[in-house]
Amino acid sequence: MKRFILIIIALALVGAGVGAYYMNRPVKEPDVRTAPVSRGDVVDAVAATGTLEAVTTVQVGTQVGGIIQELYADFNSIVRKGQVIARLDPTLLQTNIEQQRANVTRAEADLDRLKVALADGQQKLERAKALFEKNLLPRTELETAQVNVLSAQAQIKSSEAGLVQAKSQLNTAEVNRAHTVITAPIDGIVISRAVEPGQTVNAGMSAPTLFVLAADLTKMQVNANIDEADVGRMRPGQPVTFRVDAFPTETFTGAVEQVRLQPTTVQNVVTYQTVISVPNAELKLKPGMTANVTIEVNRKSNVLRVPAAATRFRPTNEVFAALNQEVPPEARGGFGGRNAGGRGASPGQGGAGAPDGAPAQGAAAANAAPLPSGQANAPRRREAQGGSAQGGGEDSRGAAAGEGGAGGNRVAGAPGASGGGRGFDPNMTPEERRKRMEERMASMTPEDRAAFQERMAARQGGGGGFGGATDGGGGRGGAGGGQPGATAGQGGGRRAGPAQGRVASVPTMTSGATTIDSLFGPLPTVETRGRVWLFMGKQLKPVSLRLGISDGTNTEVLDGCDVQVGTEVVTNVVLPTSTTQPAGATGGAQSPLMGPQRGGPGGPSGRGGGRGF
Repeated sequence: MKRFILIIIALALVGAGVGAYYMNRPVKEPDVRTAPVSRGDVVDAVAATGTLEAVTTVQVGTQVGGIIQELYADFNSIVRKGQVIARLDPTLLQTNIEQQRANVTRAEADLDRLKVALADGQQKLERAKALFEKNLLPRTELETAQVNVLSAQAQIKSSEAGLVQAKSQLNTAEVNRAHTVITAPIDGIVISRAVEPGQTVNAGMSAPTLFVLAADLTKMQVNANIDEADVGRMRPGQPVTFRVDAFPTETFTGAVEQVRLQPTTVQNVVTYQTVISVPNAELKLKPGMTANVTIEVNRKSNVLRVPAAATRFRPTNEVFAALNQEVPPEARGGFGGRNAGGRGASPGQGGAGAPDGAPAQGAAAANAAPLPSGQANAPRRREAQGGSAQGGGEDSRGAAAGEGGAGGNRVAGAPGASGGGRGFDPNMTPEERRKRMEERMASMTPEDRAAFQERMAARQGGGGGFGGATDGGGGRGGAGGGQPGATAGQGGGRRAGPAQGRVASVPTMTSGATTIDSLFGPLPTVETRGRVWLFMGKQLKPVSLRLGISDGTNTEVLDGCDVQVGTEVVTNVVLPTSTTQPAGATGGAQSPLMGPQRGGPGGPSGRGGGRGF
């Protein structure tokens, strides 16, 4: 019994020690993975597969049939225009020529006989006329002599036509005999030979192909099949690089020459043929080779670039909890999600998003009531639960009057005065409007205030500041910019409608262009907004950027004062998997391709917050 008690006490002590170890074990910190901002080239390219072909290819056939008597050219032979490359047996055609010559001789003899008969008939007619004038011959015999002369003249005309026909058939037979000698139609190289000496070819239904000649293999072309999703970005003159399996370590160059409009559909996949001209001075490239083509749509050299993974990274609640950091307003409001800033969101950067049906923190919680009759253009109002004056949704339709979010693009029927703020109450006096704007500016962080002033200065040239709807033009969501009920003004907003200064030129067929390729307009400038996160003092700090083109690995930075070459930006955060991590954490890596979880801060189901610019 005493031994059993000792065993129990020992087990209890071991359990207490193990528990104390795990309770006092230090919590592992998240693994924050970063990558540096660099400077270099960013190339937006389209990949495709094509086939190499000679620019000019001629199939040499024969118009007459017969036995191949001689071949004077073989594969890879260099031939000149007019050079004899093959000869057919002319025996049968020579026999036909002799027959046609005999027919011509017979036709000539018949014509001579008829001419003699005509001369005899004319003499008889003259005697008949003399006798008839002396009343020594009846009229019937005179008429018979006249008919005989006319009949002889008609037979002569028919015989002359037969002679012409016989001579034509003789000429055809001689031409066919000449066609037994096959000559090269162009200067080129024999890339295919389809016959052998002694082989019989039949040209009865179609001309059989004897040789295939390539005009000049120093100039070739690649016929690449471009997917319909990318063909809109193809333009003549775009640089092209490609590789072939025969020379895997070499890169060949070319240029887009033509974008053909004939579609090709294979298993519901629509492609368009794009012709790429390729120099081949060393004759390394052969017809029929498969080329892995990369077409450069846009290239930016020696620009500031940020890793694309950093622009896709979205921290979650678990990440901030693991870092013992409060969720910043930018993360609460989401970024770029159309549902992240809900329709009818009240002003404010927006709080944490909520699942569908749950009230959003820091955003409008109430749904808009139906508008009274006759007030179709009145702004919808929402009750705000709190939050600062910056934010708003991607589609801030129905934002509270006078407090429309700065991130919104549309304000439903908010007729403001010239240069008025976005979504301000039209009944406000200029002093009240200015005071409200000062309050909004005071509630912003220094970074947001600087960015806001920068945007305002950039839009002053378009008139109307941040988007009055009636008289003010320009600005994001300005007049004519897709605002229901708004009046078209000058400048136009981001979603400009019939605003002045936004009319695009339409190419016409009467512009003197000889091909459709010259009518393709220039590619639009790529400019988007994004956000990266810095890891400073063991805290995540958001930085908003203006981004340009991307090659999938790096993205061009157009405007970003807080990032320089060498700045480390966060690409991923791997959470610890220990049992002491915060409740609700989902250990493992947070994929940069995954956005916030449903219902989380700024998630796609959140009904509050905005773009978070």
